[in-house]
Amino acid sequence: MLILGEITALCASLFWTVSSLSAEVSSKRIGAISLNLWTMLFALIYLSVTLLSFTGVPVPQHLDLKTVSWMMASGLLSYVICNYFLINAYILIGSRFGQLFITLTAPMAAITGWILLDERLTLQECLGIIVTLTGIIISILSNNGGGHKIGLKLPVKGVIFGIIAGAAQGIGLVFGKVGMLHYHQHMPEGLTMLNNLIPLSASYIRVVTGLCGFAIIASLTKGFPAFRKSFHDKKGFLTAWLTATAGPFLGASCALVAMRYSKAGVAATLLELSPILIILPAHFLFKQKIRWIEVLGAIISVFGVSLFFIKF
Repeated sequence: MLILGEITALCASLFWTVSSLSAEVSSKRIGAISLNLWTMLFALIYLSVTLLSFTGVPVPQHLDLKTVSWMMASGLLSYVICNYFLINAYILIGSRFGQLFITLTAPMAAITGWILLDERLTLQECLGIIVTLTGIIISILSNNGGGHKIGLKLPVKGVIFGIIAGAAQGIGLVFGKVGMLHYHQHMPEGLTMLNNLIPLSASYIRVVTGLCGFAIIASLTKGFPAFRKSFHDKKGFLTAWLTATAGPFLGASCALVAMRYSKAGVAATLLELSPILIILPAHFLFKQKIRWIEVLGAIISVFGVSLFFIKF
């Protein structure tokens, strides 16, 4: 089952790459709050229809309080807190350095998985995490808008926001895994279909939590008028739909499958490959120049990923 977790983690990174590309277009047209609200709504519809198709009921079944609590905490951290602080970090320090701090997801997930689940990484897995993250960091730092120097004098507030976003994402993923383990233990025996749909049910609870969280933020920041107006922006609306399809629905569901069947640190590392995978499509779609240092970072990351699949 470990190979299943690692493969679905790679699939999640691919979906999140598509989601990132569409989100860049959509957020510029309808704003971050409207985009988050639409993605949560679309994802909730997708998950409800999927559960209805397989179980006859559009909501998760046989839930217990402990499962719901862990999954709500996961959704609050991974969606609401991570997104809120990440967007504000982008404003303060730029998306390049914001992405850099998101690489903290993997070590935070590994530490949290060790504390909560007693997951211990092998030496080769630790090496794979280090090599992969090194490649990602090299690629991110190379994206400096054409300059040749990297300035590291960043606003302290932006750095703190970036650290909070990366930590929230990593801890939230592990909380989701803990919730799924409780869900599996609480599930009545013989319900194979429901057991297979645990990641989708978990995504449902996380998305509902995310939707409520963003609705509160929208009400506090007077974001609902812009949200209503966004419905009339056809391109913004369609790209928001694509963001939801590839992100909170397919990407997040694959991520939870990966967390369920793989170690938290390994899965979280493979889930952070979007900065590498996005290089080529961003070149064709947004005419972003590909630099040799980005290619080097990609090669290093691919080698790091291979350490999770090739056992020496």
